[in-house]
This record gives sequence, C-alpha cells and structure tokens, in this order.
Amino acid sequence: MQINRIRKVLIVGGGSAGWMTAAALSKLLKNDYCEIQLVESEQIGTVGVGEATIPQIGTFNRTLGIDETDFIRKTRATFKLGIEFQDWGRLGDSYIHPFGPYGLDMDGVSFHAFFLKHHGKDYAPETTEQYSLQALAARQAKFMRPVNAGNSPLSKIAYAFHFDATLYAAYLRAESENRGVERVEGKVTNVNQNPETGFVTSIDLEDGQNLEADLFIDCTGFRGLLIEGALETGYNDWSHWLPVDRAIAVPTERGEGPLVPHTKSIAREAGWQWRIPLQHRTGNGHVYSSDFVSDEQAHDTLMNNLDTKPTAEPRSLRFRTGHRKKFWNKNVVALGLSAGFLEPLESTSIHLVQSGVGRLLQMFPDREFNQADIDRYNRITTFEFERIRDFLILHYHATERDDSEFWNYVRNMEIPDYLADKIRLFRSYGRIFRENDELFNDTSWFSVMIGQRIRPEAYDPVADVQSPAETAERIANIRSVIETSAGHMPQHADYIAQNCAADDPIKV
Repeated sequence: MQINRIRKVLIVGGGSAGWMTAAALSKLLKNDYCEIQLVESEQIGTVGVGEATIPQIGTFNRTLGIDETDFIRKTRATFKLGIEFQDWGRLGDSYIHPFGPYGLDMDGVSFHAFFLKHHGKDYAPETTEQYSLQALAARQAKFMRPVNAGNSPLSKIAYAFHFDATLYAAYLRAESENRGVERVEGKVTNVNQNPETGFVTSIDLEDGQNLEADLFIDCTGFRGLLIEGALETGYNDWSHWLPVDRAIAVPTERGEGPLVPHTKSIAREAGWQWRIPLQHRTGNGHVYSSDFVSDEQAHDTLMNNLDTKPTAEPRSLRFRTGHRKKFWNKNVVALGLSAGFLEPLESTSIHLVQSGVGRLLQMFPDREFNQADIDRYNRITTFEFERIRDFLILHYHATERDDSEFWNYVRNMEIPDYLADKIRLFRSYGRIFRENDELFNDTSWFSVMIGQRIRPEAYDPVADVQSPAETAERIANIRSVIETSAGHMPQHADYIAQNCAADDPIKV
C-alpha cells in the first residue's frame, strides 16, 4: 500500500458542487481509501435557483448508481430535449438547439452539407427543426425515454433534466452520507497554511473546531475562500466578451399550459430571460449587463414577463464571467463557482462540476502533489472553459439586432481568434470541425449558427455525391421518419405523471 496516499479530503462548501464532489469521491474511492469530510454552514445560502442540464448529467448519475426514476421524483425534475432561443438573431426569431443529431449522415457526408445543398440560403431559423426528433418533440411538448426500436430515432433520444438544485444537493448528500462522508456544520473563520510551502493545512470554524486534511476542495462559491482568499490565485476576466454580470431569479406557479421539455431563453434589451419548467413550479430569471440597464429596469423586465404568479421574492446575484488562473493550486482544487463562472445560457454549470471532479479522479494525487499532474489538470480545464466561452459568445455576436446599445456592442465587438476561425470556416462551405473533444459538437455549432442567420456562401462540394433529386428524396424521407416518430411520443406531462411523478402531482 502506498504510504504517501491521501489520507483525508476536506470539501469546503456544500450545494450542488460540494455534494456532487462528495458523491463521486465516495463512490469511486472505494474500500475506505481515504476519509472524506464536507463542511458547510446553514447560515450561508447557496446560489442554486433551479438547474437546467445537458445530457452528460445522465452519465454522472449512472456512474453513482442512482436510479433515474427515483432521482426524478425526489428532485421534482422534468425532462429536457434542448433550448429554445427567442429573439436572438432578430426580434421575432425562434429556434431550438436540440440534443442529438439532425437527420442522418449519408454516403459518408454530413447531413448538414445536404441540408445546405437542398435549402440554399432562403430558409427560416427554425427550418432545421423538422430534421431533429428532439426539436420537433420539444415544440409539441412531447417526451419519452429511448425504447428498443431498431434503427428508429426513438431508440436514440438524447435528453437531460430540469431539477430543483437544492433538492439535488439534498439527494446527493443522502447518497454520500450512506457511503461514509461526514458532514460538519460550521462557518469557516480562518484558513491555515504551511509558512514554507503555502499549502493549506487546516481551516478553523466559528465554533472553535480545527479541521485538517491533505487535499482541499473549494466549493465556497464566488468567494473562493481557499483558492482565492488564501492562495490568491488570480482571475481571468472575460466580461469584455460576455458583459452580462447580474441576474434576478424568481420562482412562479407552474401554470395550466403544456409542460414543455425544453429550457426557454428569451433575449431582452440588455441580456436574456430564462424559463425552466419543473414538476411543481417554473424557474425564471433575467441575466443582464449592468453597463446597459439599471437594476430597477432589469427587475421590471423580469416581473412584467412572467407567465404565472411568483411564489417567492426575487433574488439578485452578481458575478464576473471568467475563471481562476489556476483551478488546482498547491493542494486546493476549485470546483463550481469557486473555479469560475460561465453564464447559464447553455446550461453548463453542473457539467463543469462533473467534468472537474472526473478529471480530478483521473489525476488523483498522493501527498507529493506532482506538479506535472496539476499542470495537465489546469491546461485541460482551461481549454474546456475557453471553448464553452467561445460558444456562448457566438450567441451574442451572431445577431442582426440593432435595437439597443447592448446588442450593438456585442454584434460589433472583437471576438476570440478561435471563434472567428469557426465562423469563417462555416461562412465558406458550412463546415464545422470539433477540436480536441471540445464540449459542443458540430451539431450544436450548426444549430446556433443557422438559428442566428449565419448563412454559408456555398454548400460543401462533397454533397454532390448525390444528385439534387436524390438529395430531395432522401431528405423528404428523413423528415417523414422524424414526424412519424414524434407522433408516437406521449405528451411530456403525461409521461411524467405515468412514470416518475413527484409526490405532489402534475396538473395536466
């Protein structure tokens, strides 16, 4: 047995990030590999206001051995097939960024090339939706989990969830404590460091407790109590590219309308508004830039555009888009908001915790804390943050809106070279390349570029392996299969009511 192995991990902070970390470590570090403690204070609230996720959350939950139906019931979750973007390219536009592919690649050529060949340049932003089962089902408020149906699209339905973040943290807490994680109630008053190495040695709590550990996980939110407060790691600020810096969130009654299986993102004068449908309520929020609109105006914009009655007072948040200059510094790893903040436009917050803890487990240290492992962790995590950043910037920059100072700014601003290159390649022949396992694939980039009216000058010439008539026939067949498949799907609310409803029933 390795005598230098980590003897104790201390997770500082709870919420979704803290308890996701505790659940993963306690599941995968088996046979009492090390002691795991989590310290949190009930006096300090969490930011979580309801979460929308991407399909990778299913992989995380399965890795933990979580029963999906039980998880859905206990977190009052709904299913998610994608995100609807309203008023982003132009006022009046609407398109859905779906999970899962468009159509079917044919003759070794991407379906995207045949789409562009068939439709030319004159089509509406939502035209792509007739080739995506997820997008079509989302529009019709339908859902079902995949079934064994051969080559049918019904056998390959990609989906994620909307859930109550507080309930998810509580669910994972129970899972973690059942596997031996010890929760300590307390408020941190001091972080102690080795005077020679700068490594964190322990933390002091308000009640006098002193908690030591070998490895510390900072899940203290925007404060970054260890990674920044103690280690002064520094921050890469991206607010010049992503200028939204505040949010107001408020829950409302669920209402009587269809329970849609997608998140809604509605562009506003200086930002955007979200709607996240849960079984028992709807999460709402307005993300905005304080440089272009006042807090009072932003508050009024949100409250005047709610579908149903609020069930609590609005909560305000302030943030700065970017990330720590090091995610892993000495013996401290930052996860969640402690690591950085990429606004919730594409629902990546939970995923970044998931990928961060997964990467930590891949390079789990001993007490020597090999610098090569730490450097690799930081390099890969930085790449992940930067590529998500570029995808988010695309949504703002690819717009024809000129009705406010905010939209004029983001439309005309200089953008990162990586994103500029992606757009140039797409404008030529509609080509998109996924680099080094970046999170968002070619389908996602295609969806947003087409949805926000970036039109290639020509289609990929390899699409001429088919004649125009053959392309039209095969594309029509794909449309028909997608439409037929959607017709077999039940209403989203009915599916939940019959399979995984929470204790308080859904109003159908």
